[in-house]
Amino acid sequence: METMNLHDGNITHLLESRGIDFRYDFNQKLQMHSSLIRRLSHERELEGHDGCVNDVSWNSRGSLLISGSDDGHINIWSYAGHRLLHSIESGHSNNIFCTRFVPETSDELVVSGAGDSEVRLFNLSRLSGRGLEENAIAPSALFQCHSKRVKKLAVEVGNPNMVWSASEDGTLRQHDFREGASCPPAGASHQECRNVLLDLRCGAKRSLADAPKQLLALKSCDISLTRPHLFLVGGSDAFARLYDRRMLPPLTSCSKRMKSPPCVNYLCPMHLSERGRASLHLTHVTFSPNGEEVLLSYSNEHVYLMDVDYGMFSPSGGSAIQYTSGDVSKLMNPSPFLNVMQVQSSNGSQNGPHTKTNVTSTINKCRELLKIAEKSLTEGTNYFYGIEACNEVLNGHVCEIELTLRHDCLCTRAALYLKRKWKNDVHMAIRDCNEALRIITTSVRALLFMSEALVQLGKHEEALDFATAAQCLDPYYFEVTEKVENIKRHLAEVEAERGNKGNNGAHKSEPRGARVLSLSDIFYREMNSDAPQEGPRSEREDSDYDEELELDFETSISGDEGQDVESNTLHGSLNLRIRRGESNRESRGANGSSGSPTSSSLNDRVPYQPEAAIDMRQRFVGHCNIGTDIKQASFLGLGGKYVASGSDCGRWFIWEKRTGRLIKMLAGDETVVNCVQCHPFDCVVATSGIDNTIKIWTPTASVPSIVAGGAAGPETADVLDVIESNQRRLCRNRETILPIGLLERIQMQELTEGSLHPFECAQS
Repeated sequence: METMNLHDGNITHLLESRGIDFRYDFNQKLQMHSSLIRRLSHERELEGHDGCVNDVSWNSRGSLLISGSDDGHINIWSYAGHRLLHSIESGHSNNIFCTRFVPETSDELVVSGAGDSEVRLFNLSRLSGRGLEENAIAPSALFQCHSKRVKKLAVEVGNPNMVWSASEDGTLRQHDFREGASCPPAGASHQECRNVLLDLRCGAKRSLADAPKQLLALKSCDISLTRPHLFLVGGSDAFARLYDRRMLPPLTSCSKRMKSPPCVNYLCPMHLSERGRASLHLTHVTFSPNGEEVLLSYSNEHVYLMDVDYGMFSPSGGSAIQYTSGDVSKLMNPSPFLNVMQVQSSNGSQNGPHTKTNVTSTINKCRELLKIAEKSLTEGTNYFYGIEACNEVLNGHVCEIELTLRHDCLCTRAALYLKRKWKNDVHMAIRDCNEALRIITTSVRALLFMSEALVQLGKHEEALDFATAAQCLDPYYFEVTEKVENIKRHLAEVEAERGNKGNNGAHKSEPRGARVLSLSDIFYREMNSDAPQEGPRSEREDSDYDEELELDFETSISGDEGQDVESNTLHGSLNLRIRRGESNRESRGANGSSGSPTSSSLNDRVPYQPEAAIDMRQRFVGHCNIGTDIKQASFLGLGGKYVASGSDCGRWFIWEKRTGRLIKMLAGDETVVNCVQCHPFDCVVATSGIDNTIKIWTPTASVPSIVAGGAAGPETADVLDVIESNQRRLCRNRETILPIGLLERIQMQELTEGSLHPFECAQS
């Protein structure tokens, strides 16, 4: 909302005070100030690649930019001159997914990782005196020990001797240039590379309570700038993992399959920790510049901010909120925690911090924002801006408002979430209702909205408990009475339908010899199987974007109640016959690094004790992350006060970290924006995606705005259209992104036709 001020102060006052007040690093405050971000616009394009640009990265001084592409070239660009300095023929036989400058080497050493499972090191000094056309140089080091695609590289500030690589084979490897310049290919009989720092080939979890058993295909990793012993990794499940290198066992080879090492903390939003959906996985993880926060970007989901609970590492102790699998059960399947016959109705007498006699302007501002949100709820319009108004009150002024105002704002935001119905809005509403009930345990509004949230989740029996509790507190509240009657009617209809099926369903039911598998079950099992991929790879499998096939089908489309979705639905059926060959069960070679370990008994010998996990602090919505699994989310600037992410709509988005408020949307690609990297010191951002070019963004627009793109960006009114379209796509494409390589492995021959039930396909 344009009327709400941001929390980084007035830039004019900052400029005036930097010569007087020496307590703050003003360069950090000014680098990505909101007044500059709102003026970001497309300055220029860097041309020099012939394929998708999958990664961009700045050197430590910000003087050079490195990029890797599907064309197999590593390009080095001059920041000052905006020109191509070197274009290296890397020798990779597959797409380059990650590139980095090696620190403390005068920017002469660069490293790359690619879809051919190789990590290559190049010395740029060998290009001295050559022209752009003379770009073929032999790698200074070649590491071939991974058996699947290398998706991310990490380097440590001040360490010129090591690089770490995360691969879809489930291993994080530490390559020390001092120990050797090469290693044999994965699976070689003489391979004995003792460089495995993390062996997560049996590390994936489908829920927080489950023991890790499946292959965790790593997609991303990062090293803390302030505490380089801390490692963060994310992959093919919902959980990011924080490791302390000092607590890990010595480096091992991949010939011996190891049990997954314990991590310092799991990080996952609570509402995602019990899903177990095959399509839910992390595409990017990163530390904040100060190392106290992390960003998690999920495929088919949103971007989440988490606090890092350092415990003994932090002088002040960790502030992150931890939860266990038992807490998840209480949140997802709650029952009223009060005996409504023994409590007295509260009329808001529970106040928070005592306010001054003369109400401050901040409190007045918060009340005005709450009125805006309530107006959005009453009129049934602008739910997005109503929620942003509540976010401003709850996240921007949390220490300044009384508890009664906080309670009212939580209830209003919960109601707005339930009306808007974007992906996982219902879970955000449940969180707000729980928090409101902790403030006022007899809140009728909170009980009513909790009941509605549970109805939307299909938990009608639990919803009836909450609705009945609200009715006992206020028997004359018509909306509550109506809710109780509607839920009872629905439960009666369900019971009657069960009775009818029990009476006459025997002769209509299909014969089943075993449990009917869902598409999610089959694809999750396939993606985490230890089956080798026989035969040559297809060219489509080599591309991170082109390998994805999108199947749209109707699930629970989010929208207003009564929305007619039938006109947008293409009715049809799909019958699959699936056979897995016996050879698929054969184990890998001696190295065995490509499949999930067969020694699952390691996890079965001792009863598994579920660990705790760190919950989310903020959610950033508006973008769409479905089509690629290299989409980044990044902190902007040294202060890390803003968060950015690419999107499948060809735009990239910037949010205020504190409130989750969307403050900028920019058109950055014809198809998909994958990479967003901020300059180390200047207010400059480099982005890349499916296009063959890199876009450079600077604060050169004459007028600040929430949108920008090219010479003339879209109108402000288009913002809601774009983000609502993205949210519809997220809701529609639940469980629908299927890799081509996976489909090629599924042979349609053996299962009885019809054992997979038909479903409706929605038009894309």
